[in-house]
Amino acid sequence: MIKAILIDDEPKCLTSLVKDLSEYCPQVTVLQQCGSAKEGLKAIRQQQPDLVFLDINMPWMTGLELLEVVGEIDFDVIFTTAHDQYAVQAFRLSAIDYLLKPIDYQELIEAVRKVENKSKGMSQEQVAHLKTNMDPNSELQRIGIPTKSGIDFVLVQDVLYCEADSNYTFVHLEGNRRLYSARTLKEFEQLLQQDSFCRIHQSYLINLNHLKKYFRGDGGYVEMLNGASLNVSRSKKEELLTKIRI
Repeated sequence: MIKAILIDDEPKCLTSLVKDLSEYCPQVTVLQQCGSAKEGLKAIRQQQPDLVFLDINMPWMTGLELLEVVGEIDFDVIFTTAHDQYAVQAFRLSAIDYLLKPIDYQELIEAVRKVENKSKGMSQEQVAHLKTNMDPNSELQRIGIPTKSGIDFVLVQDVLYCEADSNYTFVHLEGNRRLYSARTLKEFEQLLQQDSFCRIHQSYLINLNHLKKYFRGDGGYVEMLNGASLNVSRSKKEELLTKIRI
């Protein structure tokens, strides 16, 4: 069984979540419902839950501030948030689970399933990155990449290119490093929405800051600074040429 605490300042949201958990996730036992971050902090320290459903925006203390005060986070966290595309992007960049309100029961089932299949806990580094990524004035510097062993936080500038491998992705980094992530290439394309990144092929997303040369052809191909040669598809050629201003 998964022992859970629910923290949300909206009573209707708590009631709805309890009902959905009871109906769709019977493996989850709700230890306590908390209507504020202050009440939730006390409950976490007393109840020692396996999982916390945590509203991101609450008065007096936000969900992020609560986690900073807790110290070591030896429980899993699923954030709940109103539909805010910027917040959603911040969660994805930080490799943190979230549910959009009103919560869809199928997404709830999937979120709980993910908790069951991962090691328990969350790092303060993830909290710090989420806090940075939630700031609309902050420049994206690091991205959380979920791998088999955990979550690697890497500098965006160190990403050379991403290579699709079915529903997984090889992330090629500076220093001949390579990570294998459960994220799809499309997900990385959505996360790295910057001028310096360009999708050149169904299999490749490149960092233009590491582009050495473009070779013309039907679609052509590129050579990266690390020596890798990557094909450019005909459908992506114009986008690439526009970005490199040829």
